[in-house]
Amino acid sequence: MISKALESLIDYNQQDVRRINHAIKVYGFAKTISGKESVTEEIRTVIELAAVLHDIGIKEAERKYNSSAGKYQEIEGPPIAERILKKIGMEQTIINRVCYLIGNHHSYSKIDGIDFQILIEADFIVNIDEDSLDIISIKSIKEKYFKTDTGNKIIEAMYGI
Repeated sequence: MISKALESLIDYNQQDVRRINHAIKVYGFAKTISGKESVTEEIRTVIELAAVLHDIGIKEAERKYNSSAGKYQEIEGPPIAERILKKIGMEQTIINRVCYLIGNHHSYSKIDGIDFQILIEADFIVNIDEDSLDIISIKSIKEKYFKTDTGNKIIEAMYGI
């Protein structure tokens, strides 16, 4: 199912190499963190699908609002993700949770489970690099948002903090 979701993401974001690469990197970190944090297979599936599709709303947000701001991604992402997930045959309970994560992945106060936590950590790890953040910002993000042992180990290893 993950391969089908990746294929759908690539097809949806044709010629937007930056966004495709971002999603694949977030997926890689999410898969790594979830594998080390010993989550159930169902939760791992939710995490991996959400990681692949977390920014799927950007294209529509830019079209409708001329902005890729997080609040617009959260509005536009879930309906697109739901269509993709239904098309690839995912069960509704997983679709619902993946859409919740996509619809809130910029609302850190709404983190309500290990799946959400891992998605946020994986996205931050990738965004820190892509946005070339300074060490003070990285330390602040780590202190505020990183909770898993694996996510903390990764950010410490990557940035020496």
